[in-house]
Amino acid sequence: MNLPTKLTFLRILMIPLFVVFFFVTAIPYNRIIAVGIFALACLTDFLDGYLARKNNQVTDFGKFLDPIADKMLVSCALIGIALDGSILQVYVAVCAMVILCRELMISGFRIVASSKGVTLAADKLGKIKTIFQMIALLLLIPYMNILALHAFTGDMFLYVGFALLGLATLMTIISGINYIVRNREVLKG
Repeated sequence: MNLPTKLTFLRILMIPLFVVFFFVTAIPYNRIIAVGIFALACLTDFLDGYLARKNNQVTDFGKFLDPIADKMLVSCALIGIALDGSILQVYVAVCAMVILCRELMISGFRIVASSKGVTLAADKLGKIKTIFQMIALLLLIPYMNILALHAFTGDMFLYVGFALLGLATLMTIISGINYIVRNREVLKG
């Protein structure tokens, strides 16, 4: 197993730790710790791809596992925020639904492609979508702890995070449509 794949597995292993710190409010500043874990996991996402390309270690297994690890990380954070009971909970839930539905659709699309011997890698729009999702979540995960420390800064984290989540949801729809249109030959036959 090469280093990029190990980093992808590390990202997956960080998810339960993130979830514990996200929900266990008895831990002081739990959300700040959770966002630190989330940020580190996001960093492994960029690092594994960079190292795989730089060291010519791109593998089909890596192409398969990396987007799954991303979806697992983002899904856990989205569901956590949607369950948070905070302001605009319905907004977050709808964004999460759209994002998760797109991810499931593209995963199914990749399964069909794989059954035909075709490996589909992520495209630039998909990567941009992931960046917007991760930045929005980096702001939304700790906002309650930040709000407790400084009301104005907490509000800024919340509103900028919500705006970026909306943009991420729009990018999710656009990138999903683009992905299917660009690879529509997979569905023929």
